[in-house]
Amino acid sequence: MAAVPAPDPGPDAGAIWHYGDPFGEQRSAQNDAVLVDRSHRPVFTVRGPERKSWLHTLCTQHVAELPDGASTENLILNGKGHIDHHWVQTELHDTTYLDTEPWLGESLEAHLRKMVFWADVTIEPADLAVLSLLGPRLTDPAVLDALGVAALPTEAAAPIGDSGAFVRRAPGSDVVDLLVPRAEKDHWRRALTQAGVKPAGVWAYEAERVAARRPRIGVDTDERSIPHELNWIGGPGVGAVHLDKGCYSGQETVARVHNLGKPPRMLVLLHLDGSVDRPSTGDPVTAGGRPVGRLGTVVDHFELGPIALALLKRGLPADTQLSTGPDGEVSAVIDAESMPPPDVRGAGRVAVERLRGRV
Repeated sequence: MAAVPAPDPGPDAGAIWHYGDPFGEQRSAQNDAVLVDRSHRPVFTVRGPERKSWLHTLCTQHVAELPDGASTENLILNGKGHIDHHWVQTELHDTTYLDTEPWLGESLEAHLRKMVFWADVTIEPADLAVLSLLGPRLTDPAVLDALGVAALPTEAAAPIGDSGAFVRRAPGSDVVDLLVPRAEKDHWRRALTQAGVKPAGVWAYEAERVAARRPRIGVDTDERSIPHELNWIGGPGVGAVHLDKGCYSGQETVARVHNLGKPPRMLVLLHLDGSVDRPSTGDPVTAGGRPVGRLGTVVDHFELGPIALALLKRGLPADTQLSTGPDGEVSAVIDAESMPPPDVRGAGRVAVERLRGRV
C-alpha cells in the first residue's frame, strides 16, 4: 500500500493522508478497527510538585486536583476571551502530558515557559508519538493482547510496558490514543497490524471528527472564537472550560456569555454540493449574498459525501440556503441535527429582565 502524504500546505502536512483507499479506510474505522499515525502532534511533559496548581491558574479547565489517569481538553484564552491555545492533557504517575496541534507546539511551549516565574515546575518536549485507534473491533482479544491491557480505558489512562507508553480514551470521543516512544512507533504499528488493526490515514480521522462535530483550533476557529461557540463548555472529560473555577485570562468573557448573553456564532455541520470543486477552510459562508459565517474543515465522507464544519451566525434557521467557496459557487445546507439546542436565558439575563419589569 502506497502512503499518500497529506496536502502541503495544510494542517496535517507531514502526516499520511491515506494509503490508496480513503473511503475504504473510513469504512473500516466505522465497522472494523484502524490505526492512524498522528505523530506530527507535539507532546510535552510538565513535572514538579506545583505543576497542577500552576497550570490551574493559566487555563480554563479545573486541573488542580486532576486525578491520576484522567485526561481532559484544555484552553488558554487571551484577555478578551478569545482562544489562543488548545491541548489534550493527561495526568499519569506524577507527570502531566500535554499534546497539541503541530503548528502550536513552539508557541505553547514558549508561553508556558514564560509563565513559570517561581513555580516549581519543569517543561520538556516529550519524545512520544500519538497513534489513534478507531473502530468497534478494538475490543477484540487479539487487539487487547497487542496493547497489553485487559480492557480499553473508559476514563483513566493506563501505562503499557515499561518504556513510558500509555493508552487513553480521547476526551469527548470514542477514539483511543496510544502514546509511545517514537523509537518504538514502528514496533507498535506492526504489533497492532498483526492483531488485525488496519492502517488508515488522517483523512479517515478527520472525516470521523467532522461528522462528530469536534472542532480543531486554527482550522475550525478564528481569532474571534470563544469557547461557547465551539461546544467546549463542561467539566473535565466533557469539555475544555470548567464554569466552577476562575482566576484565568478571559474568565470575564466566559462568565458574561454564560450568565447574560448568547454566543454570537454556532458550530454546525454543513452538507456541500459535490458537483463542483471543494471550497477551502476560511472561505466565507453567505446567505442571500450576505456573509453569515466562516467555513472550517472540509472533508469527503464515505457516507455523507462532502461535509464541513462552519461557524455561523447564531439563530440562523436550519433551512437557510447557504453558499460558500471563494466566489460563492458552492451550495450548502445545515445539518439540522447539528444545530445547538434553543437558547436558555442565563440567570444574569433573567435578573436584568426582572429589574426592567419584563419578568
